[in-house]
Amino acid sequence: MSASKQAFAYSDDTLKQLVSDALTHARSKGATAADAEVSEGIGQTVTVRQGEVETIEYNRDKGMGVTVYIGRQRGHASSSDLSAQAIRDTVEAALAIARHTASDDCAGLADPDTLAREFPDLDLHHPWDMPVERAIEMAQACEAAGFAVDKRIGNSEGATVSTQQSHFIYGNTHGFLAGFPSSRHSLWCALVAGKGDGMQRDDWYETTRVPADLPPPEAIGRKAGERAVARLKGRKIATTQAPVLFESGIAASLMGHFVSAVSGGSLYRKSSFLPDSLGQAVFAPCVQMTDSPLIPRGLASGAFDEEGVATQTRDVVKDGVVQGYFLATYSARKIGMKSTGNAGGNHNLSLADTGEDFAALLKKLGTGLLVTELMGQGVNGVTGDYSRGAAGFWVENGVIAYPVEEITIAGNLKEMFKQIVAIGSDVSHRSSRQCGSILIERMKIAGS
Repeated sequence: MSASKQAFAYSDDTLKQLVSDALTHARSKGATAADAEVSEGIGQTVTVRQGEVETIEYNRDKGMGVTVYIGRQRGHASSSDLSAQAIRDTVEAALAIARHTASDDCAGLADPDTLAREFPDLDLHHPWDMPVERAIEMAQACEAAGFAVDKRIGNSEGATVSTQQSHFIYGNTHGFLAGFPSSRHSLWCALVAGKGDGMQRDDWYETTRVPADLPPPEAIGRKAGERAVARLKGRKIATTQAPVLFESGIAASLMGHFVSAVSGGSLYRKSSFLPDSLGQAVFAPCVQMTDSPLIPRGLASGAFDEEGVATQTRDVVKDGVVQGYFLATYSARKIGMKSTGNAGGNHNLSLADTGEDFAALLKKLGTGLLVTELMGQGVNGVTGDYSRGAAGFWVENGVIAYPVEEITIAGNLKEMFKQIVAIGSDVSHRSSRQCGSILIERMKIAGS
C-alpha cells in the first residue's frame, strides 16, 4: 500500500466541527474564552541497510489540544481520542486545571485584531503516491550509489525514504476557524568508510514539500559516500586561533542560537545573551535576515501562527541591526509588545548571501578551519559562550589540505556574530532556517 493511498480519515469539515464542538462545550461549562486544535497525520517510512529492508513503518496519528480560560486562569488538556465523549472530557479536564491555577494578567487568546483574515493557498500539500516496493527500490538505489563511490566504504547506517502528510484545524472563541493540509518528504543516507580505529561516517539528506523537488536517490547516496571518504585519515591539529568557515548545513545552527536569544520566552525570563537588542547592531553590517512565512511550498510557510495570528514577511536583521523579535501573544504581553505572529517559532528564515560561492569563501578563508560537523551542546543561552566539538577540514591558501578531527571550537556568540566576514551563495534548503556557509573572522580551536 502506498502512503498517499491511505487518505485522511477525517475531512476538513469534520475537523472544523470537532473544534467547534469543543469550543461550544467549553463555553457551556463556564470558560470565558477557549481555543482548540485538532490534527491528523499519516505517513510511510522505509529504511534499507546493506541492501536489505530493515524497517517499514506506517504511522497514523490524530489528536486534539484544548486550552480554556476562566478570566485570566488557564488550563490545557489533550486527547488522542476524537470521540464526542472524549472531547467533552478533555474540555472538562482543562477547566478543572484552570480552576486551580493562579490568575495571570498576560494569559488569554490572541487579540482579535491580530488574527488572520486572508488565507492564500501556499501550495503546501503534495501527497506522494509511492508503493512500498518503490520506496524500497529507491532506498536500495540510494545506498548502492553510496557504496559505489569508493571500495573503502564497507558499512552503512542505512538509507531512508520517508513521506508524511497532515492536516489540522485551529479555532478559538473570537470566531477564528481555519487550517490547511501539508506534506513533507525526505531522503537520507549514512555511510561508513575505512576500518578499525580509522573508520569515519557521514551522511546526507534532503527534505521538500514536493516529491519531484527531491534529488534522485543516487545523488543523495553519492554525496553521503563522498563525504564519508573525504574524512578518512583525519588528523589532530595543534591548538590555535584561526578563521572558521561553517558549512551551510550546520551554519543554520548559528541562526538558531540568534532566534532563541530574541524569542519572547528568553527575553521575558531574562535568560538571553541579547537582552534589549531591538535596534542594536548585533551582527556585522553584511548580515541581512528575513522571516518569510508566505513562500509557496516553503518548509515553514503559513498564513497564521499557532494562535491564529496573521503572519507577515519582515526584516529581522538589516545591515547587522536587529529589527524585530520572535513573539507569541503571551511573551509579547510580558514585555509590553505585540505578537509578531511567531507562536511556534520562526517561519522561513533566510540569511542573504554576500555574493561569494563556496570556492570563493575558501579563498577568503585563506588558512583556517572548515567545519562540517558539530558535536555536543556547549552553548550557553544566557552568556552566549560557545564551545562545541567539531570535525572538518584544514584549509591552506584557500585549498582544502586534509581532514581534521577531535577538535573543539570556542568563542562567544556576541563576538562571533560581529565577526561574520561573508555568507555564501551555497544555500541549504533543508530546514526552516536557510543560509549559505558562514565565514567567521577568528575563533579558538582546541586540538592536541
